[in-house]
Amino acid sequence: MSRHVTPTKIPQERDFTGGMIHLQSCSFIGSTGEKKLDDRITALAKEISGGEENCMLAEMLISAVRISRGAVTEGDFKTMNQALREMRVANEVFYPFRNCRKISIFGSARTNPEEAEYKAAVEFAAKMRDAGFMTITGAGPGIMAAGNEGAGREDSFGLNIKLPFESSANAFIAGDEKLVDFNFFFTRKLSFVKESDAVVAFPGGFGTMDEIFETLTLIQTGKTMIYPLILIDAKGGTYWKFWQQFIEEHLSRLGMISESDYSLFKVTDDIDEAVEEVRRFYSNFHSYRYIGDNIIIRMQKELSESQMKRLHEDFSDILKSGGFKQCGPVCEEDDEPELDALPRLVFRHRHRNFGRLRELINAVNDL
Repeated sequence: MSRHVTPTKIPQERDFTGGMIHLQSCSFIGSTGEKKLDDRITALAKEISGGEENCMLAEMLISAVRISRGAVTEGDFKTMNQALREMRVANEVFYPFRNCRKISIFGSARTNPEEAEYKAAVEFAAKMRDAGFMTITGAGPGIMAAGNEGAGREDSFGLNIKLPFESSANAFIAGDEKLVDFNFFFTRKLSFVKESDAVVAFPGGFGTMDEIFETLTLIQTGKTMIYPLILIDAKGGTYWKFWQQFIEEHLSRLGMISESDYSLFKVTDDIDEAVEEVRRFYSNFHSYRYIGDNIIIRMQKELSESQMKRLHEDFSDILKSGGFKQCGPVCEEDDEPELDALPRLVFRHRHRNFGRLRELINAVNDL
């Protein structure tokens, strides 16, 4: 079966922190406590890497040595080693597809194929595939199988969690080179968040709640990039409507979230509306990263003078100082030359109230 999803012309940078973790100088890589050993590690890192990453490689090697010699139990050592291995393997699987947009689909493993939610997930994944998005699921049964079925094996990823009662992947992704096995939920969730350009959840249990609340928390606090989060019921379903009612009557009423946080997610029982929500998000907006206090928003096309005026009128509250301006790539973006042709919207961001930043992105798309 041939793939349906066509790679974009511009590879997607998968620094899911948006550039908020800065590279460190070689002066700050730490020490094993032994100067001769530090020098040997530094020389080995330069020999192996030969590029700008040699300082980070040296830091990782020094960290590994300190872990092996520090106050670490055998169990902790195994956990750290396994976590790093799982992150490495996942990155190797996703790397060849870095220029393809992807959407993660969450939902219950207990949903049967004859249920309306399963059929809705199949339909949604198929329509997202036709819209140019590969699908990532947890590789299990239920909604996960529906997502892989709808997208098709060639346009699917499976992030399987090893459990004593549910360890084999569903038939639609089993045996595929894009299937990754995880021992830890936290490394698995990291891959979901890091590799996604949007997240969708159908009704599910504790695991689904865990996944969407973690995604919401990371977006709300600026610890990951903003992207669409859509909560889909089967037609006429009320699962997510009652979830939203809980959010409104408890979290919002008690002042535990902001009004703009509602912009970080969408509840719907309309598959086409959900697909359009993702498509519209990337209609002009491409990506962003931070350089100091400045946020650099890359767009498909420039904004007009009147559109820029509206941004100043409607979004001055998210400015730390100064105003909005448009420009080409800045020198700190030299590591992403593929994006040079895209116009930029640049401003000093307050690094808070990310619901308002999402509303700005909506305005960039809708103006």
